[in-house]
Amino acid sequence: MLASSVTEYLFELYVAGDGVRSRTAIDSLTRMCDERLAGRYDITVIDVLVHPEHAEQAKILATPTLLRRRPAPDIRIIGDLALTRSVLDKLGVPQEGAPFAKEAPRDE
Repeated sequence: MLASSVTEYLFELYVAGDGVRSRTAIDSLTRMCDERLAGRYDITVIDVLVHPEHAEQAKILATPTLLRRRPAPDIRIIGDLALTRSVLDKLGVPQEGAPFAKEAPRDE
């Protein structure tokens, strides 16, 4: 049996209000999806101040929190959504071409 490639991603982004951190998280995720997943994604933004029951159900303790629901298994990223190579790897997002965001230099 041939393995099929992933064709659809489902993200839930939990934010608190409409502040700078929330807007930055939404913009970063949307830009990454537009550039890397071109029409193969769906993003649901959940404001935990408006829908605390959704945050409780998903066990959200801090914002912003990104959940990748599809493809399985679920992946959770909490805090700053600097979409570096390591974050893209964790999300399983293709990285063709130039990196989305530069990693911090590492001491060797």
